[in-house]
Amino acid sequence: MTFQTVNVNKAYELLQAGTLLIDIREANEWVTGMAQGAKPVSKSELEKNACYHLTSFEQPILLLCAGGKRSDACALSLTEQGYKQVYSVSGGTLAWKQANLPMQVYQANDFDLRYSRQMILPNVGRAGQEKLANSRILIVGAGGLGSPAAFYLAAAGVGHITLVDNDIVDLSNLQRQILHKNSNIGQSKVSSAKSTLNELNPSITVEIHNDAIDENNIINYLNNIDLVIDGTDNFKSRYAISDACTLLGIPWVYGAVYRFEGQVSVFNASQKDGRGGCYRCLFPMSDSKNTAQNCTEAGVLGVAPGIIGLLQATEALKHLIGIGESLQGRLLTFDLLSMKMHETKLLPDPECVACK
Repeated sequence: MTFQTVNVNKAYELLQAGTLLIDIREANEWVTGMAQGAKPVSKSELEKNACYHLTSFEQPILLLCAGGKRSDACALSLTEQGYKQVYSVSGGTLAWKQANLPMQVYQANDFDLRYSRQMILPNVGRAGQEKLANSRILIVGAGGLGSPAAFYLAAAGVGHITLVDNDIVDLSNLQRQILHKNSNIGQSKVSSAKSTLNELNPSITVEIHNDAIDENNIINYLNNIDLVIDGTDNFKSRYAISDACTLLGIPWVYGAVYRFEGQVSVFNASQKDGRGGCYRCLFPMSDSKNTAQNCTEAGVLGVAPGIIGLLQATEALKHLIGIGESLQGRLLTFDLLSMKMHETKLLPDPECVACK
């Protein structure tokens, strides 16, 4: 058994007789106008979850896309799933308009419009976008790394972002810390960041704490957190993040920059399928007499934390949606002057005091 193809006039007759018409385009296409009486369900969603949208395998179904190709492919997929009366409308919405058949305005909600380009991706879709909306991330630091990471995670639709930082906005920050503006100089960084993120995406929740993270208070900020992003610039804070995340089994994304280069990795010491290693496996101890210099002391090219922060945000999105290959077990180093990347394989230290 295979699907049938009908022209738009026949499709309109079947619609008038009670046949279900489904517009399988995407949200950004629906807003340009859709056939009157059509139900909007994207192709990927219908193929994946047909049983949620159709009452039975015998139900007659009309499929309408932009020009007819996607509806043919979707009709074939549904037929292979066992649906017996599937019709693909040849010519699609373009032919429907040209035949002067009734159209309607699609009243898209903010969610559909805002994330339409992201939900088009076959390995994201509405299900992936809803995972992001229900996710909770802690970002420690609202400076060079935290700024791009927070900005793009907010734009991507992560539903709850908690920011912790105790610094204030200084003129020298503006060369790289994109959450802050000249008018924010003198404000706390978390207040400045919250204002920027709320303006960018008012549909998410931004929780702020004017505090400095250490081993004594980090645990207070990890309740119901799905993932942590390290936007700090010192060993003490990173050890605090790593130890607490190891204890609670929370994955976190490490990032660091130095002058013209940066590093990024993912740590998940309590992964279900075995030890994932922690930050202390990479740097067993800090030497208080010879710690690495931060940006204030060593300088930094402004785009360096931007690139590393975006890579951190990318790893976070992949983890929250459940797609791609994580940087867990790999340290990625990026040299901006040579535009070269290289990876270092990371293995759990059997003698690690934190995660063994």
